[in-house]
Order: sequence, then C-alpha cells, then structure tokens
Amino acid sequence: PRLVFGSAEFAALPVPAPDAAPFEAFEPGERDLALILYTSGSTGRPKGVLLSHASHRWVVRTRQAATPLADERVLIAAPLYHMNALALILLTLASHAPAVLLPQFQAAAYIRAIGRYRCTWLTAVPPMIAMMLRERELLAQTDLGSVRVVRMGSAPVSPSLLEQIHKLLPSAHVINAFGTTEGGPVVFGPHPDGLPTPTQSVGAAHPAVRMRLIDAHGNEADEGVLELKSPGLMLGYHQRPELSPFTPDGYYVTGDVFRRDANGFYTFVGRRDDMFVSGGENLYPGEIEKALERHPAVQQASVVPVPDDIKGTKPVAFVVPRPGHAVPSEDELKAFSLTQLAAYEHPRRIWFVEALPLAATQKIDRRALTEDALQRLAEPAHH
Repeated sequence: PRLVFGSAEFAALPVPAPDAAPFEAFEPGERDLALILYTSGSTGRPKGVLLSHASHRWVVRTRQAATPLADERVLIAAPLYHMNALALILLTLASHAPAVLLPQFQAAAYIRAIGRYRCTWLTAVPPMIAMMLRERELLAQTDLGSVRVVRMGSAPVSPSLLEQIHKLLPSAHVINAFGTTEGGPVVFGPHPDGLPTPTQSVGAAHPAVRMRLIDAHGNEADEGVLELKSPGLMLGYHQRPELSPFTPDGYYVTGDVFRRDANGFYTFVGRRDDMFVSGGENLYPGEIEKALERHPAVQQASVVPVPDDIKGTKPVAFVVPRPGHAVPSEDELKAFSLTQLAAYEHPRRIWFVEALPLAATQKIDRRALTEDALQRLAEPAHH
C-alpha cells in the first residue's frame, strides 16, 4: 500500500497564506464534461464514455444518502479509470473517509492490506475473491475480522463463492451490485417494501432510476435487455456519433439481459453480446457457468463458444477447482452439467486451469479464453 490518508491528516496540512492569489470556483453547467472513461466490455474497440460533472455529483449524492462511508475504511485495488473504483473513490472523498489504494490487485497484497489497515469496506469482482481464497496459508494467519461490507460487481456471484465469502468474512454483508460505465453505479437498490433480496439478485429498481426490460420482439417483458434512464447517464461516446446506445425516448440500452420476478427483483442473465446460437438455441455463458459452479469441487467456471461443423458454435468451459476438494474428471463434470442444464447447453469440452485470465479491469478476459480453447482443440489428442 502506498498511502492511507484520512481527515486528521488533511486537517494537519498547512493553510495557504492570506496574500495568496484569489481563488475563483468553477461552477459547471448541466452538460459540462468532467472526464472520459474508456470502455470496451470484454470485447470490441474501446469507446470513450463522456461523463458530465452533473452526473457524477448526482451519483455521489445519491449513494451517500444510502451508503454513508464516514465510519468506514475503504480498500481499492481496481484501476481508477474503471467506473467501479472511480465511483467508490469519489464517494469515499465526499464522505471524508480514509482509503487504502493499491497500485494493482495481487491477492497476497490485498489480504495483507486488510489485516494491516483494518479495512472495513471492500469492492471486488468474483475472480479477485476466488484468487484470495487460494492463499490459504496467508488467510489463516491474517485477521480479516474488520471487514463489514463486500460490494461485489461486474459479474454475478455464484452461491458457492458466496458461501465461501461468508465463511472467510463471517461478519461481512455482501452486496451483489450492478452498474455500467455509461449508466453509472446507481441502478438497483433494496426493495421498497423491505423484502429481503434473493441471493442471486442485484435488487429492485432504484427509486431514482426508470427502467424496463425489452425482449427480442421489442416488447416490454419480464426477461429482456435492460434499458434505463437516470441523471447518472453519460452524454455520449467521444467522436463516435455513429454509436448511439440511446432509444428515441432517451433510455440507455445496456446490452445486459435481466429477469424480473413477481416481487420486482432483478437477476442478471448475461450479456447480449456474449450470447451465442448453438444449433438454433440461444445460449448465455452465464447460465452455464452458474450451473457448473453448483458442483462442490468447482470454484469458478467460464464458458466461451467455439466453431462446430454441425451446430455452428458449441460451448466449452474452463474450470478452476475449489481448494480442498478432489478434482472431478472431465466426464464426471459433463455428466453433472447434464443434470443441471438442457442437453444442448452442456459444455462439450471442459479444461481445468489454476486461474482464469483477467483483463486490466479484473473482469475475465473472454477473448484470451477463446484463443486458448481454439489452440487446445487444434492440438492432436494424446492417447
């Protein structure tokens, strides 16, 4: 860790001399540009997301009202050019709360930072937690009892990973969050009637956000692509006028498919971009990954499509075994997947790996996995 800086340290800083040059505050207008964040999801050419001062101020104030951080000590190991970390550091500064910043995520350094600085509030993505769980010796000798909140984002949290987080951090509340660079982190929240949020759900619609789900036929439905409208939306993409993710009535089309239950809780199904067609059936990698992760010996799974002569494409999977469990054979795990999925959904090949490759934003690098899969399939089989 490079620096821990709290309100006491700020108070001790020297005050400028009274004869210093006059300071004139800048008051930004509603559409004045604050910054450009580059995003490409897990594939595609990066796009510059234009974000206004007004949108970030709204995000900070809205989150502050719901999640005051004044009594927390926040740990951030994601890059500040990523919305997850940026929104959190702005909220932390607005709350006058101390923050511990790591130059990058490394599981051992992250664990040591929690123990050394008694961090209470973590923001993470599932692969980060999965990598932490492999540091069994270090975890055993580090006191992590200070952690009160773990805000998980960028990918769904499997029930088995959730169970392991609760064992590792028994006093921590785990928030399954959702946000986008273009639409900000204020999308979902607690149920207005106080109903408990189901384990896999990201919550109910935030009262300040309008949203709808649009199915493949362009109709509002209980499952479809999420479209949303809020003061946190971007202004557009930098020098890419041909890209307009907005509907004629001003909703941002996220490209993320959700399912809404009878109580109004939303559950992430998968990225529309990640969806692929196999033998005429629409497959979402996230649904297959969730099924594989129900196996007690599976820590993490990632599914990618590869070409197939008959089906067009077919799913294959990479699996990280769960520490302390006997690793099943490929055939055993395939057989298990057939008990959880429709036959056309099950992965045709499964490879066991020590870890999944991560992009700079700590999301799983699906492009790297696809290349790895194609290489493995091209290799002659060993008998």
